[in-house]
Amino acid sequence: MSPPETLPDRAAMARMASLPMYLAHRPASDALWELLRQALAAHGVGHLPAALTWPENYHAHWLAPELLFSQTCGYPLTHALAGQVQLVGCFAYGAPQCEGIACRSVLVARSEHAHWALEGFRGLRVAFNAPDSQSGFNALRALVAPLAQDGRFFASALATGSHSASVAAVCAGQADLAAIDCVTYAALQRYTPQATQGVCVIGTTEAYPGLPLVSARATSVAEVALLQQALRTVVADPLAASTLEALGITGFETPDLGVYQRCVEMRASAEALGYISLD
Repeated sequence: MSPPETLPDRAAMARMASLPMYLAHRPASDALWELLRQALAAHGVGHLPAALTWPENYHAHWLAPELLFSQTCGYPLTHALAGQVQLVGCFAYGAPQCEGIACRSVLVARSEHAHWALEGFRGLRVAFNAPDSQSGFNALRALVAPLAQDGRFFASALATGSHSASVAAVCAGQADLAAIDCVTYAALQRYTPQATQGVCVIGTTEAYPGLPLVSARATSVAEVALLQQALRTVVADPLAASTLEALGITGFETPDLGVYQRCVEMRASAEALGYISLD
């Protein structure tokens, strides 16, 4: 059997791949990229990076013209990254609160507040990872907006920089509530259970589409199609089962970009009620 015909390469530059959003098991992410890299090479994609990039500046990384493959957040895909990247697809995860590619954020509080309803946190403190986060900010804002009075609900809001830091802030008493991506929370419970000791889940946000897999706008249509084919190959490969299980991945889908309009609708619903920020 003759080898597959290699597609013409773009400019001879080092291309980049990353899986920067779920960091609880980096070795499994590295292993997933190696499986995907082999599948891409078999499909004729060239200039493949040997290893994943672990970016410090996510937005600059996502906007790089040499980006072949990454995972971002659905909320910036609707504005800051709109028209700047191409949607490749979305993994489905097996964490609680996931259904297909849809997921929810879990509302995490200290165990002493285990029986509180969301309304009980009025006038208390909230932690969130970043203001452009769908799971930590936008979904929570939409949930809280109907309860806000004169545009306020919480007494203060603490930006932590990551979901794990938000959980730590709640544990330490620096905040009383945080919305955490359910896949991240499941991974914390699995790989660093000490990080979730003393906290509990008191509810969830509404559902929204999961983290999109993207490629640079400069990536050819043919290569995007080959990325999708390679992802389907890896997810269906029995040899990849242990790697996928370690990451909680149960499938891969190629939704239309329009599914992420759900993030815009959540923002609009909060803004219509005059609830702009979380404090």
